[in-house]
Amino acid sequence: MPTSEIRCPACRARNRVAIDAAGRPRCGKCRTDLPWLIDVEGDHFASVISSSTVPVLVDLWAPWCGPCRAVAPALVELSGELAGKLRVVKVNVDQAPTVQASLGVQGIPTMVLFDGGREIGRQVGAAPKHAIRTWVDQVLESAATTQ
Repeated sequence: MPTSEIRCPACRARNRVAIDAAGRPRCGKCRTDLPWLIDVEGDHFASVISSSTVPVLVDLWAPWCGPCRAVAPALVELSGELAGKLRVVKVNVDQAPTVQASLGVQGIPTMVLFDGGREIGRQVGAAPKHAIRTWVDQVLESAATTQ
């Protein structure tokens, strides 16, 4: 399984984490929760979603999409703020059209929130960081009360 290199925000150590690892990644040096932002190809998408023990925010994007590029910094920040509580997965729809098709995504950027391997929320279009954070918090809270 491919790995992703994640730099610790506390001690700056480099950590290699399998993209479909379960649990919460922690720095091997200082044990700080790591921000989990990874790029996933179509072949590994299902295993990443199904193996996650924390909610997964999937960002379907393309390099030529201006709004997609505008959302990217907000997702980087959110992955840091929600380290250990949320995994952010970026899927380039040009490289993984089967993922786009299987999720029924017709416009990008689209963010899909999964918990326990099932879709619990979807947002289409670009939004500022505070709006994305509010949406994620509301969907996760709603999902927790219905379980």
